[in-house]
Amino acid sequence: MWVEKALAAVGRIERALARIEAAAARPAASPAPDDSLREAHAALRGKVETAIRQIDQLLMSAEHG
Repeated sequence: MWVEKALAAVGRIERALARIEAAAARPAASPAPDDSLREAHAALRGKVETAIRQIDQLLMSAEHG
């Protein structure tokens, strides 16, 4: 039940991260990339990675507990 919801959430997070990474890999429209956008991307990526680690920990504790 909650495991399926957690796995679905992980899937959504991974798909969102893939879209963000694909967008970041595209050439910038302007010759000078916006540093604030790069910083925002890095911050968001860090938050997503933290969320995935937390979900992984929850799943592992559910399997062992």
